[in-house]
Amino acid sequence: MVDERELTAPVPLTLAGEALNPDAVGWARSPLVDTSGIARDGIRFTGRNKRWEYWNIATPTHVVGLTVSSIDYAAVHEVWVLERETERTWHRSVTNIPSRGVQLPPSAEQGPSRARAKDLVIDIDELPEGTRLRAHIPGVELDVIAALPAGHERLAVVVPWSSTRFQYTVKDVARPASGTVVLDGIAHELDGWAVLDHGRGRWPYDIRWNWGAGSGHSHGRTIGIQVGGRWTDGTGSTENAFLVDGRLHKIRAELDWQYDIADWRQPWRVTGGGLEALFTPVYDKVTRTNLGILSSSTDQCFGDWSGTFRTAAGELIAFEGVFGWAEEVHNRW
Repeated sequence: MVDERELTAPVPLTLAGEALNPDAVGWARSPLVDTSGIARDGIRFTGRNKRWEYWNIATPTHVVGLTVSSIDYAAVHEVWVLERETERTWHRSVTNIPSRGVQLPPSAEQGPSRARAKDLVIDIDELPEGTRLRAHIPGVELDVIAALPAGHERLAVVVPWSSTRFQYTVKDVARPASGTVVLDGIAHELDGWAVLDHGRGRWPYDIRWNWGAGSGHSHGRTIGIQVGGRWTDGTGSTENAFLVDGRLHKIRAELDWQYDIADWRQPWRVTGGGLEALFTPVYDKVTRTNLGILSSSTDQCFGDWSGTFRTAAGELIAFEGVFGWAEEVHNRW
């Protein structure tokens, strides 16, 4: 078990000298941390500042991924759509060096996110009822609302590697999502779930991580799964939680991940802290990038989560058919 402190009041991520604020280390149920001290575009360039918004929209028919990011010396954006029945994909990714064509808010939900590049447009706007997600690439027009129900809790965590290397992440699972995607001129109604990965921090150059998420209904309850590993090991922070009907149950433990990415169709097992989860993949989104100083290897496997979670109060919650993903990532950036 990991002894983590719950944050209950707003706090800045960085001190005046840009070092990590020790009072920010912990976790919260909403995006309480002010990250405006992380460099804006073109200001206080260090090569280590990383800022991004990643949204995933999953429905019974389609999966959509949107990325708007600035990693100091580059802007990396992506729109990806999977048609689940046929496994046909529409995809456009852009890496702009130096970073350009990107706008990101100083802190979570404090303004719009924009990406502009050749044959790619992404607009993310906060609304009273939630977040509007729009995107355009050749063959794709997307317009979706990720609703934010009253009382819905999000996992916000500050992960400290050192006073100069740290990350603030907001992992927001099980957001009801609806809208349309037009694929090659044919409109498709979308009704499913959205997941957000909001990140602001200063990263080591070479890093590996696991991330898993899932959203859905099971046994009459709304279930959200948020699990991570490797990148948080030994920091005293974890990004693990289980959401039930909008209420977040923090998992105060580093989890055990068992999987074989060389045989990705085999089930993954993620256990610990009251969670006994089995992930059964059906599709592997493989991404490989090698631009010299910048390289990335990602296997993002999509499929179904099942298992049980025991709350701190002792309630045992069974779940199955909760769609989402589990991934392995290695970045040099």
